Amino acid sequence: MRTFIVSAFVAYSTLALAAPSAKSTLKLKESVVAPRGWTKREAAPRDLPINLRIALPQSNFPLLEQHLYEVSDPSHARYGAHLSKEEVNELIAPPPESVDAVTSWLAAHGLDEGDLVRSPAGDWIKVKVPVSLAEEMFDTEYHVWEHTSGDMLVRTTAYGLPEHLHSHVELVQPTTLFSRFRGMKTTFHFTGEAVDTSSATSAPAISVPSASGGQVDASCNTTITVSCLKQLYNAVGYTPLNNTGNQIAATGYLDQFADLADLQSFFAEEVPDAVGSTFDLVSINGGQNDQSEPGGEANLGEYTQFAFGIAFPIPSTFFTTAGSPPFIPDIGTPTDSNEPYLDWLDFVLNQTSLPQTISTSYGDDEQTVPESFAQRVCAGFAQLGAQGVTLTFSSGDGGVGDGDPDPATTECITNDGTDRVQFIPAFPASCPFVTAVGGTTNVPETAIFFSGGGFSNFFARPSYQDQVVSNFLNNLAPGTFEGLFNTSGRAYPDVSAQANNFLIFFAGEEALIGGTSAAAPTFAGFVSLLNDARIRAGQPSLGFLNPLIYSLSSGFNDITTGNNPGCGTDGFNATVGWDPVTGLGTPNFGVLKDLVLSA
Repeated sequence: MRTFIVSAFVAYSTLALAAPSAKSTLKLKESVVAPRGWTKREAAPRDLPINLRIALPQSNFPLLEQHLYEVSDPSHARYGAHLSKEEVNELIAPPPESVDAVTSWLAAHGLDEGDLVRSPAGDWIKVKVPVSLAEEMFDTEYHVWEHTSGDMLVRTTAYGLPEHLHSHVELVQPTTLFSRFRGMKTTFHFTGEAVDTSSATSAPAISVPSASGGQVDASCNTTITVSCLKQLYNAVGYTPLNNTGNQIAATGYLDQFADLADLQSFFAEEVPDAVGSTFDLVSINGGQNDQSEPGGEANLGEYTQFAFGIAFPIPSTFFTTAGSPPFIPDIGTPTDSNEPYLDWLDFVLNQTSLPQTISTSYGDDEQTVPESFAQRVCAGFAQLGAQGVTLTFSSGDGGVGDGDPDPATTECITNDGTDRVQFIPAFPASCPFVTAVGGTTNVPETAIFFSGGGFSNFFARPSYQDQVVSNFLNNLAPGTFEGLFNTSGRAYPDVSAQANNFLIFFAGEEALIGGTSAAAPTFAGFVSLLNDARIRAGQPSLGFLNPLIYSLSSGFNDITTGNNPGCGTDGFNATVGWDPVTGLGTPNFGVLKDLVLSA
């Protein structure tokens, strides 16, 4: 059953637009209610250049999705037969009539082929135009919008297109996208102080039957290190190779950089064999890696410490992508570019060789992202999965709420104009084509209170989740949180990992940090080890992970205590089996290795 469904248009109205060559009748393509916390300010400067992205239909996406599930399902004969970039591009190429119609419309506004940048498959067109022309093309008005946090965007809440183009254009951005694209992090866990673990070093080890040797160092109950994670997740003694073609990568946005000196300090403390090694740096759209202003989030969430330490010596890559809010429209800021997901996708989908495992620790409330935009970004993740890439995303740090410290947006109120109280799902964690990672704490493990989890309002529940999610819902007491979540939506997280008291180096000093931004790269590190085992056995990489992991009857440490409060409730409870706090549980590498080698 297809779970990726392009949104129906919200409403229609007839508009008129004077194109350069003729009058055209427009109908409303998309409209939104501005999310809570945003206030419309002055009209956008008419000469401000904006980078328009026009999405053409991906005519054979249902077939691509079919291929994705077949090559990701261990019970299917095609399991592991990942597609090439060329095969993916052929499947998502837009119909020729759509290309012709949109090209002609752009030409009517004075934009010829030399002004356009087309994606490799032709399903996206990028063009830079001044606000004045964009307003003319869409019969709309752009304004500066200010968030209570101080972030500023240039946006509109509605736009139109010629009626004959509605079947040829799925969306245009930047128009209705008000997402702030926050890093998934819990800053209140960052201490910035030296860490003293001496009191725990002489304490007796903690009995954990699923761990390596059946026990874990007592210090791991207060301070998480690479050694702790390998003990806890049963990977002690496994050494990967660095020459199999296996790679691990991370994405960095929002001016969060990877500090090279701190990485070496971390290696010296926790992975001595890795001292002197580093990662490949890939800059996208002018992304930087400023060593004078590294970020705590990138130090941890983007593999520069823990995931690189877990996976060493597997080659690693740090993607740094430019484009970040806040946008302040003044003379010193010529463009409004805060859609870095698409910049990153543009780049990686054009590569012939990709890292097999990529982790991201950024996202936002699902409701701040137009559904059409979320669907297309999610489709991009599906294209990567079809090519054999595992994508892990942190599930968020707000429990069942939004996790935003801004009081204007923490009331769990819907953005659809009805002002209903509802749990707030996160995106991209809610995309069914990624593996969302929740958080745990302590040894033995329990769910950590901020572990993001819930049910999507945009994406239907994928078939791979039917049994476990139905079991969870059937075991809820009647009426529990009735009306607060979408029982038929894609449920997340899928899995979990430790997410608290990670010992990192920041600005040359030891510090503790936490969040699902720690859990996602941790889980990805163990996926990279699993890929090492498969590739060494002559098997393909795991790729899109979810159909496999939901089919397994073992391989995860079931977390059955804890909950994720939010929205004035205690949130969901961790329970036997899958739950929307810790998913299927935390990885048992030793068991999973045997299972994936026989898949």
